[in-house]
Amino acid sequence: MDVAPEKQNIENLFSNTKYYIDFYQRQYKWNEEPVKRLLDDIFYKFNVEFERFKDNDTELDKLVQKYSWYYLNTYVTNSVDGKIYIVDGQQRLTTLTLILMKLRHLALDFQSEIDDWISTKIVGLSGFKKDFWMNHEQHKSAMKELYDGVNPNDINTSSGVTAVNMVKNYKAISNYLNRELEEQQHKFEHFTFYFLKRLVLINLNVEQTDVPMVFEVINDRGVRLKPYEILKGKLLGQIDKEELEELNLNELWDGQINRINTFYDDGIDEFFIYYLRGKFAKTTNDSRKYDKNYHRTIFIDEVEQKLELNHNSKSVKKFLQSDFRYYTNLYLKLLSYYDEENEDFMHVYYNNLTDMDGQFMLILSACKIDDELEDEKIKLISYHVDRLYSLLQLQKSYDSNDFNEAMYEISRQIRNKDDLDEITTIFNRILIDIISENRGLNATHSLSYSLFRETGNELNKRFKRYFFARIEKFIADNTNLNMKHTLYDLVKNTGSVNGFHIEHILSMNAENLLLFDNDEEKFERERNRIGGLLLLKGRDNISSSNEPYTNKLKSYSNTLYWNETLREDNYHSKLDFKSMMVNNDLAFEPMNSFGQEELEKRQKLLFEIVKIIW
Repeated sequence: MDVAPEKQNIENLFSNTKYYIDFYQRQYKWNEEPVKRLLDDIFYKFNVEFERFKDNDTELDKLVQKYSWYYLNTYVTNSVDGKIYIVDGQQRLTTLTLILMKLRHLALDFQSEIDDWISTKIVGLSGFKKDFWMNHEQHKSAMKELYDGVNPNDINTSSGVTAVNMVKNYKAISNYLNRELEEQQHKFEHFTFYFLKRLVLINLNVEQTDVPMVFEVINDRGVRLKPYEILKGKLLGQIDKEELEELNLNELWDGQINRINTFYDDGIDEFFIYYLRGKFAKTTNDSRKYDKNYHRTIFIDEVEQKLELNHNSKSVKKFLQSDFRYYTNLYLKLLSYYDEENEDFMHVYYNNLTDMDGQFMLILSACKIDDELEDEKIKLISYHVDRLYSLLQLQKSYDSNDFNEAMYEISRQIRNKDDLDEITTIFNRILIDIISENRGLNATHSLSYSLFRETGNELNKRFKRYFFARIEKFIADNTNLNMKHTLYDLVKNTGSVNGFHIEHILSMNAENLLLFDNDEEKFERERNRIGGLLLLKGRDNISSSNEPYTNKLKSYSNTLYWNETLREDNYHSKLDFKSMMVNNDLAFEPMNSFGQEELEKRQKLLFEIVKIIW
């Protein structure tokens, strides 16, 4: 690697070089914390030196040579077509420019003769035109207003995050320097000479081919680069700048990143992890390579064999315009279905309710670039993820480690697969294998009553609410009724007043215990079956407490549809409900008393509905 180090102070740094911000550099993101830390470091050293020399009558330009120099770290540049680009260090250099702006305004306030000198360290002149040495091209208007002394509160920062942070940080710098230097012209002039003459940076000028590596290795102090920012540098840094502009690759990258990050902070990290795991991981252990260090593992051998992104600008351009474009758009589509109900893609939303984010990896795994079967694959895979999770839960066969391992086995088998029937077969085969393994039997079907019969209160709390929410939606959909509460509220709202909670139909009291021959162990086991449970809103749940069943039955009126099916009045003149019973062969019936026989009927009824839903 050809690196040319050069030591220079700030006076030389900002004298005749216009610095361009490279395409893959992040925006100016320093906040007050790293800015204050930088000022603390500088003033700690300066104040020690100033106490030694403040009463010395030697001319400042000579006296300042006696001050110790202070090292401000390294910045990296590379030259392209006569322009100097900042590869790393623009956060610090932009902050130094803001400090110079404040020093210029203080010089004007003090009527100090060094104001012109400071000004030349901020801008260069060409005729009537002023060019900032730090060339934030899109944000020149905000920089000019800061330079001209416009009240920061009146500055237009609509050009973006960089302008917003420049104005915020200028305010912090202004307050800091006012405390240290205001009404102390002597100290101000000493500090300005010290700042320009004795603060030293090392410039590393690198060849274009070495930029991606340097970009990863060297990070700004205070706010480290994020994996996707490093990956941007390593990919876009391989492409000629004219091609970057011509093909709008920087805009493509930033646009997709920003759109995904609007869903979740740094959501793009999740995308790259799902994408790489979906396309390359074989097992859970194997998947760990594709974690937060994906900006490195995207270049390992097994990925490189397919994507060829290492020192190959042609493949990088192809990846950005095809793989990256397509799969980020697909992921955005999934995120929209995941966040809000879409009747055509409801299972994507159902998986949100149970936190089944493995669907992202599986759908990215199965879809090919510009996949004509994209919608069908989204619907099918999201359905089967929900089905796999739900049927394992409902048959006491769920183990989180087994389930995670199954996700990677499924991903490996459905990768880029177009045969939708085969995808279904793969899910079914793995479902039956897990049931067989975890229940210690040779299962032949994906759902059996013998495994469902004892299922109940031991289920995960979230899943129990989800289960009854799905039962509720099934009844609503098949009787042409609107849901009384949203799925989200039924599953995720757990507040004491408006949240939903699991209710035992059979309360712990002597009357109910007698129905089970006063066998407490049997009573507890039976009443905990899912056929003996309901979902009730907080206040309804509290009000029913340990009442006899006849009293509870009254409280179920005007609650959820499933609860109301216990009541006689639910069956009066309801043609749609009766049609649902006939069309689906479901034995709904009112229950004016509730014991062992009724509980078994409810368990079997739920089983029949489960067969239809899943």
